[in-house]
Amino acid sequence: MFMRSKCFKLLFTVALIFCLTSAASGINLEKKIIRKKLKNGMTVLMVERRLSPTVSLYIRHRIGSLDEAEGESGTAHLLEHMMFKGTTTIGAKNYQEEKKILAEIEEAGEALDREKSKGDTADQDAIERLEVRLKKLQDQQKRYFIPNEIDRLYTENGGLDMNASTGQDITTYKVSLPSNKIELWARIESDRLQSPVFREFYTERQVVMEERRQRVESDPDGKFYEQFMKTAYTRHPYGRPILGWPEDLMRLTPEKVRRFFQKYKERTRTVIAVVGDIDPEKTLSLIEKYFGSLPARMKEKTIVPVEPIQKEERRVKVFFDASPMIMIGFHKPAAPFHHDYVFDVLETVLARGRTSRLFNLLVKELQVAEDVDAYNGVPAARQPNLFIISAKPRYPHTNAELGKIILAEIEKIKTQPLADLELIKAKNQLRMQCLRSLGSNQEIASTISYYEVLLGDYRYIFDYLTVIETVSNADIQGIAQLYLTKENRTVGVLTQQREP
Repeated sequence: MFMRSKCFKLLFTVALIFCLTSAASGINLEKKIIRKKLKNGMTVLMVERRLSPTVSLYIRHRIGSLDEAEGESGTAHLLEHMMFKGTTTIGAKNYQEEKKILAEIEEAGEALDREKSKGDTADQDAIERLEVRLKKLQDQQKRYFIPNEIDRLYTENGGLDMNASTGQDITTYKVSLPSNKIELWARIESDRLQSPVFREFYTERQVVMEERRQRVESDPDGKFYEQFMKTAYTRHPYGRPILGWPEDLMRLTPEKVRRFFQKYKERTRTVIAVVGDIDPEKTLSLIEKYFGSLPARMKEKTIVPVEPIQKEERRVKVFFDASPMIMIGFHKPAAPFHHDYVFDVLETVLARGRTSRLFNLLVKELQVAEDVDAYNGVPAARQPNLFIISAKPRYPHTNAELGKIILAEIEKIKTQPLADLELIKAKNQLRMQCLRSLGSNQEIASTISYYEVLLGDYRYIFDYLTVIETVSNADIQGIAQLYLTKENRTVGVLTQQREP
């Protein structure tokens, strides 16, 4: 008892010092953030950090697969691909001539899609003729543009970590550059937002289809996750894949993608973050010069179907020649609702690290699982989402065994308060995680732009630990009793054998 008390006091002291240090670090960084809004509605976040002659640059749009029209899943992701195809000036040799061929390509491509959509009644000779015509036009177009020009410009000017990503909520474009190349970035990115050219559309659509085959149809985890989300969400767009359903993807046209691109012109949806070796005044002047004049479009409210309240347990089984797996998910509110903070603590208690409750029980003590994890906020955070627990059984144990143990542990959470040490440890882990998210130029730019575009206020991250500190045992028991119920859960299993 003496040694346990002594360890508890030592841990509490370390936690207090860490908390004070983290808070001081966060306050100092928060004071350095400069937030400006351009006349067209774009938000700019800047942080001067002269640790090296580099800068990290993020552009985030509060636009993702959540904003797609019904029957057009995959549009946001395909648009992200098309945004790397150059502009009317970048990569263009003779855009006026190229534009004529692009129109012919679009006409031939849509005619080919229409014929293929007829299925068994399609005219195979017509399909063959259209495929030949499309290929000929695509070959002609190659004379008028330079492929991968954006990538080349960044690479030759010292660019690192150039990438883009599409999620349900947000689309992101990022790069890190020498600090004397900010104007180059501004010229490229403003031109992309003003005058993109969707070159190689039908080729890129096939690339996305292949990406889907590799990441979903041929991958057990991808296929399992997709079916699980489809089951958990019956109406809400969070239930559809970012890559899109195959039948939707093959019906996407350049016109549909151009129409979706118009959402990028709702400038209030866009946040720019610049972190590194900068002069904030000069940097803002450059951003205003290149981005401030971009015409804005009135924001259209995205009408998102409301997911009905789940009233009974849902189950899904996916068969695949792979290691078995179980997932259990519960519907819950999104940030910044207070219950979301509580779920962050519960996630950490249950499955963050080798000393977490479920890892210790399933993997170390009972040795019935290969691995176990928990995730708060799946698949995204703009709308109510899921709290998910997943685990892989260790042979010869089964998904059913793991499911019983996990659900029994959830029942304990509802009725038995956590030990003080367990709660303190979870909060310490969250502090460390929060501190790591603000450790470099890229991490700072990523974090502050994410919360600014998602919640409209980057300061969420600086208030986060203060709120986490208030989470109590009563809060954890309360959310467990309210949300972690049988009627609110979806259970999915990945298995090799078909059961009778």
